[in-house]
Amino acid sequence: MTDTALLLVDIQNDYFEDGRWPLARMDQASTKAAKILDHARRQGLMVVHIHHEIPSAEAPFFRPGSKGAEIHPSVAPEAGEEVILKHRPNSFVDTRLQDLLSSRGIVRVIIIGAMSQMCIDATARAAKDLGYDVTVVHDACAARDITFGGDTVPAAQVHAAFMGGLSGTYATLTDCDTLVAAA
Repeated sequence: MTDTALLLVDIQNDYFEDGRWPLARMDQASTKAAKILDHARRQGLMVVHIHHEIPSAEAPFFRPGSKGAEIHPSVAPEAGEEVILKHRPNSFVDTRLQDLLSSRGIVRVIIIGAMSQMCIDATARAAKDLGYDVTVVHDACAARDITFGGDTVPAAQVHAAFMGGLSGTYATLTDCDTLVAAA
């Protein structure tokens, strides 16, 4: 039994090119996520799939019960793996995630998924605040362009800014190949 869990956050159909809210480099991030998921399964890590639904039929994406809100086939859950539904960016808020991790003696979490500037950031910061040792695999995460004050910031810069903000204080950052090679 291991004390580490892999958290796959919001790797859902709507974030892919043909979805309602596509992210830059989501295909590449999901390829890395699938490699990490395979590694976690082989290492016997606890695997938790987290998916987001926005509780409104008018939501721009992740509408309840929609194909877009489903977990992407590249990282489909297997029997025995936990699946948690959330309605907010922080994967711990109003979910059973904290209880689940505590009940399994988890002290370390590896976080991958989307969006870097929302759910990855919120979940990583919350995990650290709850006392977990947090690793974020930066190339298994994806972002989206953002606009503020009339300026559009490209997804690559958004991703870099949020990963930089997490690095050190909230999480250890690594890439897929380094993580997989370390075990």
